[in-house]
Amino acid sequence: MRQMRRLLLPLAICAALSAPAAATAAERTVSVEATVERAVPNDAARVHFTVSKERRGRAAALRVVAARLRAVIAAAQSTPGVGPGDVTTGSISVRRVKRGERPVYRASEGVTVVTHDPNAAGDLVAAGVAAGATSSRGPDFFVGDSATAYNAALAEAFAQAKRKAEILATAAGATLGPALTIAESGSVVAFSPTSAKDAPSGAEAEPSPPTKPGRSTVTATVAATFALQ
Repeated sequence: MRQMRRLLLPLAICAALSAPAAATAAERTVSVEATVERAVPNDAARVHFTVSKERRGRAAALRVVAARLRAVIAAAQSTPGVGPGDVTTGSISVRRVKRGERPVYRASEGVTVVTHDPNAAGDLVAAGVAAGATSSRGPDFFVGDSATAYNAALAEAFAQAKRKAEILATAAGATLGPALTIAESGSVVAFSPTSAKDAPSGAEAEPSPPTKPGRSTVTATVAATFALQ
């Protein structure tokens, strides 16, 4: 019995020493990170119009604003690149203001218009102002399908990360195995020109201002860990 115990003890020690070595060999990995930054042409623009009028009564102020805003919407919808779902009205406000001895009421309402022809954004501004908008803001250019643009950059970032891992695996005398973990992050930063001043309305409106859509920056980062075989 004592002799058997003496034999089992060295075997247990050998097993304990070999197990960590085997586990370490099986857990060989390589971790890499890659970032892709792309300049994507902006294919859409957003313009915000406001109609604001003052009258002696609340109802009168609301009526004139409603009529002007309908004209602005009609003008916007007739501009190339603007579809039925690209016009969104904003909040309506009516407040009392004092003009001399008699108070008046100022009614305001806004509308946001998206055009999918960014080169015609200047025409959209001119049309809205000519139709009765008392002020306009924009255009703000952006990528309409930002998800597709980001996914393309993401796939490119993963491909770059995998190439890095293959180079490191070869240098280490190993073969690259499957990806064990993958993490991603990124952003789509739209082109933001200097904020435009409120445009004049009516007869004071100038011809369509020139616009340049520019590009947005799409950034995608992939961090991945691959097995080494």
